[in-house]
Amino acid sequence: VQLQASGGGLVQAGGSLRLSCAASGRTFSTYSMGWFRQAPGKEREFVAALRSGITYYSDSVKGRFTISRDVAKNTVYLQMNSLKPEDTAVYYCALGGPRALRISSDYDSWGQGTLVTVSS
Repeated sequence: VQLQASGGGLVQAGGSLRLSCAASGRTFSTYSMGWFRQAPGKEREFVAALRSGITYYSDSVKGRFTISRDVAKNTVYLQMNSLKPEDTAVYYCALGGPRALRISSDYDSWGQGTLVTVSS
């Protein structure tokens, strides 16, 4: 399976972006999909996941970010609203088994990352 992430860019604080993650070779409906991010000098951290139709979020993005999927397009999205400078990071989408959730090592396929920069 290959994952292609896109949609990153430069946005002012308070703005919005929508990230996309298109997959080839595997359907999402039977797997967990996650979004992680890594800021400069920091470890990769969990952002959001979609597993068995249920969404999960880190406390830092809950209420601002929304993960969703389009099964027909084999694409997962991360809608990011009310962006803050601390959201600046490279965002990665990942596909894992049915139990994958917040731990990055539970995911076995990763996209290349897309950079999100939020200016103050």
